[in-house]
Amino acid sequence: MLLSKMAAEGGGKEMNEIKTQFTTREGLYKLLSHSEYSRPNRVPFNSQGSNPVRVSFVNVNDQSGNGDRLCFNVGRELYFYIYKGVRKAADLSKPIDKRIYKGTQPTCHDFNHLTATAESVSLLVGFSAGQVQLIDPIKKETSKLFNEERLIDKSRVTCVKWVPGSESLFLVAHSSGNMYLYNVEHTCGTTAPHYQLLKQGESFAVHTCKSKSTRNPLLKWTVGEGALNEFAFSPDGKFLACVSQDGFLRVFNFDSVELHGTMKSYFGGLLCVCWSPDGKYIVTGGEDDLVTVWSFVDCRVIARGHGHKSWVSVVAFDPYTTSVEESDPMEFSGSDEDFQDLHFGRDRANSTQSRLSKRNSTDSRPVSVTYRFGSVGQDTQLCLWDLTEDILFPHQPLSRARTHTNVMNATSPPAGSGGTNPGSNGNSITTPGNSVPPPLPRSNSLPHSAVSNAGSKSSVMDGAIASGVSKFATLSLHDRKERHHEKDHKRNHSMGHISSKSSDKLNLVTKTKTDPAKTLGTPLCPRMEDVPLLEPLICKKIAHERLTVLIFLEDCIVTACQEGFICTWARPGKVVSFNTDTDIFRFSLPTCQIGAGAERCSF
Repeated sequence: MLLSKMAAEGGGKEMNEIKTQFTTREGLYKLLSHSEYSRPNRVPFNSQGSNPVRVSFVNVNDQSGNGDRLCFNVGRELYFYIYKGVRKAADLSKPIDKRIYKGTQPTCHDFNHLTATAESVSLLVGFSAGQVQLIDPIKKETSKLFNEERLIDKSRVTCVKWVPGSESLFLVAHSSGNMYLYNVEHTCGTTAPHYQLLKQGESFAVHTCKSKSTRNPLLKWTVGEGALNEFAFSPDGKFLACVSQDGFLRVFNFDSVELHGTMKSYFGGLLCVCWSPDGKYIVTGGEDDLVTVWSFVDCRVIARGHGHKSWVSVVAFDPYTTSVEESDPMEFSGSDEDFQDLHFGRDRANSTQSRLSKRNSTDSRPVSVTYRFGSVGQDTQLCLWDLTEDILFPHQPLSRARTHTNVMNATSPPAGSGGTNPGSNGNSITTPGNSVPPPLPRSNSLPHSAVSNAGSKSSVMDGAIASGVSKFATLSLHDRKERHHEKDHKRNHSMGHISSKSSDKLNLVTKTKTDPAKTLGTPLCPRMEDVPLLEPLICKKIAHERLTVLIFLEDCIVTACQEGFICTWARPGKVVSFNTDTDIFRFSLPTCQIGAGAERCSF
């Protein structure tokens, strides 16, 4: 094992601080050293000046039962592997595709899950010089290069994603603060594009490309000030959450191009964002070292979490671990077989969600739902958080109820009391909310929802562009009543009475610049004592370099650090034993066997 070897060579006390396992209420999570992916020679590279390592997953449904594929970038290199997860040891000698770039570096990537097959897969790759490349790592083809001459935007690509439900539309964000909507079937033109205003509002504007013939980009979004660090589509694909270097979260209705709500960081820029699986909550992280939970329905901050010692680089919800508490024992009307299915798989998850939805709509006593999300940061720490009922419903008494315990695997012994969040109950089942993410596709964002086909999404967007919707003058956000402050600051409990009326509005005038110094203490950025402060369920140092990836899969958690190591953490009851000697032999194959077919690319 690499970590133990480094410790034996005199790594000292710091090496021993690296954790290879941790325990939560579900049981023991364990690092599978044999399932670690990296550059084939497994030698850490000099990460100074390099862009963050990113990881993307896709399933190609190749009938072999092992259709998962993994893409990751390290420095100037891009790799595409068969991902064997907890089932088999990684074989670094056999990348399906490897590319080395000159003059620019890959910064982000995303698979199109709708079109992925065993013979072909569409992968978008963004670069530090501003280009976006469409490649097929199975066919080893390069289909198209967008913004090749950098006439559209010269700045680094910070985030690229396919539009949910579309086979041809994708969205690209840049460090310039601009986002662009592309269609893979259209060209970019040989001259710099000219734009005309479509819509504008508080700190954002949207332009269409002014041209005699349809060309890329279809839309140009200018959002906030400074770099646009990340965006994420809601599970239903209708809304878009963006976080910027100016510290703002902005949530848009994607089709109508209208602002739904905003939030301001405590200080500094926001670096990452994710949606809860049911689309009810958004979590952000950034340079204030905090994770912030924002209610999509109420348009307000409902909690902050403090556990990291440096910038938070990734936040992600765990759709496979959440808690449900039934208010009436008779409400669980399923058979014993149904109950067992909840333990082991996602096949019956839809019935579970319909039962929860029915329960919420017919009983004034809400089902207690605990969301699990995680975060990783530049402090090399992994934090797991539980968003519990006392945070979600601070004014509703906790119902006395019988508890159903549904963990990830019935063979896993429940964890002890150590490290358990006092605000959580001790249960775990599949995803809460109105929509359950499908088993696959797997992505470094929430799974894309196939809410519409490519034609309908394209027609809606093209229709919006053609109609020339007039700009609107005002936008509104929910205003909150005065908070009643409490002197005692208690973690994991609601502080003060946070109340609101939907009729109260805070009118925002178009083109009015928000003064960050005046946002503290307002609904945009509540003071620390105005909202509950969460403590992490666990907080563990798991790497030597800053962490850049956190992905929750059904049987494991995937993390990656800037050294270029992609690690697999088996969930409780999912650990697979390997033949150590064989695995070491696999990792020790000569590097001369690798890269013979590597494609070198230069822009």
